[in-house]
Amino acid sequence: MFFSFYSTMMLGLESGNVIGLRMLKLSCGDSDALNEMHLMMGEKVNAMVETSANLLAGGSADSVVDQYRQHVAANAKRLLIR
Repeated sequence: MFFSFYSTMMLGLESGNVIGLRMLKLSCGDSDALNEMHLMMGEKVNAMVETSANLLAGGSADSVVDQYRQHVAANAKRLLIR
């Protein structure tokens, strides 16, 4: 139970950091911001499909949180490099 709580709390904190990084990028208003917006919207649709498939295959809430944390970590790394 503690793992679920920790993992979910970390997802919230990590997601907040990525939201901040994205807002900084979007506030520039250049072509990179437009590309980021398109990428973000595509990621939302892909995440919904991936989560639905995971749950339909019998996945747990913990596995969904772990998937989201992997995606959030990849976004944070990508946004920090640019």
